[in-house]
Amino acid sequence: MTVPVIDIQPGDAPLIVNVPHDGREIPAGIGATMTMEALALPDTDWHIRDLYAFASDHGATITSARFSRYVVDLNRDPSGKSLYPGADTTEVCPTSTFHKQPIYREGQEPDAREIDRRLKLYWQSYHAELGRVITEQQEKYGTVLLFDAHSIGSELPRFFEGRLPDFNLGTADGASADPGLTGKMLDTLDTADGYTAVLNGRFKGGYITRHYGNPDAGIHAIQLEMAQSVYMDEDAPYRFRPDLADRVRPVLRSLLGIGLEWIRKRGGAG
Repeated sequence: MTVPVIDIQPGDAPLIVNVPHDGREIPAGIGATMTMEALALPDTDWHIRDLYAFASDHGATITSARFSRYVVDLNRDPSGKSLYPGADTTEVCPTSTFHKQPIYREGQEPDAREIDRRLKLYWQSYHAELGRVITEQQEKYGTVLLFDAHSIGSELPRFFEGRLPDFNLGTADGASADPGLTGKMLDTLDTADGYTAVLNGRFKGGYITRHYGNPDAGIHAIQLEMAQSVYMDEDAPYRFRPDLADRVRPVLRSLLGIGLEWIRKRGGAG
């Protein structure tokens, strides 16, 4: 059975903006096992697809997930290996929310067979298409930027103390992107008035950044984990804030523009 798991909006520049956590579809059979609280999808990267819609103006190819991260987390290692050893994290098929509330009704958590089914049906299908897009772009342009767009609540004691910086760039401690590129992008964020930024802090990039980033092969992968407070209300019903979004979009536009300019100078055509 083929399930459409990814939306792809083609572009004509060596830039891919990937949005793996704004998906909100839940198959009926899975939804029937979940709690009412989880069905509200509190850990969604709310409105990120809309926030980054401008990326098409840069010629970006935009890829995004259709299904919720509660079905399967596309930014986790499929083996179950932790990306942050020793730190608290959620699984490839999460069983608890970021606030440690159960996602499933008692006794209805996915077992090993169900996890394997979801990996094959949703996770592998998404990554097959994302990998195809990345390969095609790299072969066409020589050098490509994979920008993994995320957001998260600005205060989540489960994962970090205090308040998260507004912009959190991650490159697996420099392994997934050239430091020259990363430096220019960080400078853009550092000089953005009224915002805070950090490189490879609490968030160093997830599976997507670490797996696909290969600077020697011309694939530079960078994750931006953005505090949701800069563009939306963090409490339910998670309302998009146009007033805040209008302030932050020029920063994001400049960020992608700087990244694309660097990529083109390094050999990416288009």
